[in-house]
Amino acid sequence: MRTQPIVIGKGSKYPLRGLLTFPDHAPRPVPAVVLVHGSGSSNMDEKVGKLTPFKDLAEGLAAQGIASVRYNKRSHSHGLKMLRDRKTVITVEEETIQDAILATNLLREHSWVDPEKIFLIGHSMGGMLAPRIDAEGGNYRGLVLMAGTPRKLEEVMVEQIDEAINEMNPLLQRLAVLRMSKTICQFDGLYDLTDEEAKKKKFGGGTTLYYFKEMGEHPVADYLVPLEKPVLIMQGEKDFQVKAEKDFAMYQELLKGKENVTYKLYEGLNHAFVPSVYGKISKAKKEYNVEQHIGDEVISDIANWIMAAAKV
Repeated sequence: MRTQPIVIGKGSKYPLRGLLTFPDHAPRPVPAVVLVHGSGSSNMDEKVGKLTPFKDLAEGLAAQGIASVRYNKRSHSHGLKMLRDRKTVITVEEETIQDAILATNLLREHSWVDPEKIFLIGHSMGGMLAPRIDAEGGNYRGLVLMAGTPRKLEEVMVEQIDEAINEMNPLLQRLAVLRMSKTICQFDGLYDLTDEEAKKKKFGGGTTLYYFKEMGEHPVADYLVPLEKPVLIMQGEKDFQVKAEKDFAMYQELLKGKENVTYKLYEGLNHAFVPSVYGKISKAKKEYNVEQHIGDEVISDIANWIMAAAKV
């Protein structure tokens, strides 16, 4: 394995540190992947607690002949600067999509990479956005959706909040309901707001309701249903952030009969594709603070699928 430090968006307002990882002895040019983060502020390893999913994937795929690019998310490196930029109302376009396409273009120009065999691996919200990134300029050979969902982001968030509250003791439940009900109510009538109205309504850590409205007006199904290129949809059976019985099943129903789609469900694995420890959303912080790594089965399944799709 070889690594090469890079900068995504060099010379732009929001340059991002990144890392190219290459197989050392594979015949060149090699297939490659762009790794796209989930929600929140993540570094290039998508580090959460003691887990580093993107580092695991990059190194594991390199061992099987596949290069990768990973990079710090824009909100991780430039979060305050983005919030202070009064000319920009943040959406997933600025936070995720633009940089994923820049990273893809950088890969395409590298002499070690086959420009016709570049794939996107999107995790969590990255999986939700993967088909849109492909349509808006990524133009990948295929897509890997890890722990994504066809549902709207705010719907998943509300479900996660409700579930976390239900797992609390009764006293804390009452306090949490009072505190979180105001947050949940902000989504009422979201799509009846004009864009300008949504941009003026603050939400959480400095973003606005327009973040959710803009993303919700680009449904996953609109991109994924007509797609004919290879798609791999992966899910941990013990995922407590998106659910196998709901989200994974929704993909299967939505894409029923499409021969370009492959499904993989992993018994006992959580949202980060490592073995589940506590299995509750209220215990997420403790669960992700147990040091683990993505196992060989998951990485081999991705690598084998990419190699097969690269030959199509």
